[in-house]
Amino acid sequence: MSRSASYKGVRKLTVFSLIIINKAGGLVYQREFQPGLRKLSTNDYLVLAGTFHGVHAITRSITPRLPLSTTPAAATTPTSSNIPSTPGTPTPPTSASAFTYPNPGIRATGLESLETDKFRLTCFQTLTGTKFLLFTDPMMGNIDVVMKKVYELYSDYVMKNPFYQLEMPVRT
Repeated sequence: MSRSASYKGVRKLTVFSLIIINKAGGLVYQREFQPGLRKLSTNDYLVLAGTFHGVHAITRSITPRLPLSTTPAAATTPTSSNIPSTPGTPTPPTSASAFTYPNPGIRATGLESLETDKFRLTCFQTLTGTKFLLFTDPMMGNIDVVMKKVYELYSDYVMKNPFYQLEMPVRT
């Protein structure tokens, strides 16, 4: 029986795998925590890391930006931005500062979580661009706590190692 299987009605909540990707999309670290997972080759993990890095960048760039509210006086004054355009006439470009992200002050983060009925993928991106991908049971709670601990261990044992070269694979 696998570790994630039910035992007398109690389901163990597990971490299946951890992948760490550098800011350029290269695979830094990969580990499977559960026996019986489908084995992937090193090349498959490299492709997975690069693909996720690209998808993450795309989802960050397509985060919708909302128009900033305008004052009523400004809305009644005809400007090039509120005059309706006629067909065939190009619409003047709007200022990029006239829009903001849904939560001003919080930068767009990209894909943070992907859930299926078999697993949940959670992504935590550091300020330096390193991404931690954690594959867990979809019913597992407190993933933020687990992710914080993984990041803490990475910081303590990898980043403080004087022999570690930045952006290079972690050797265990």
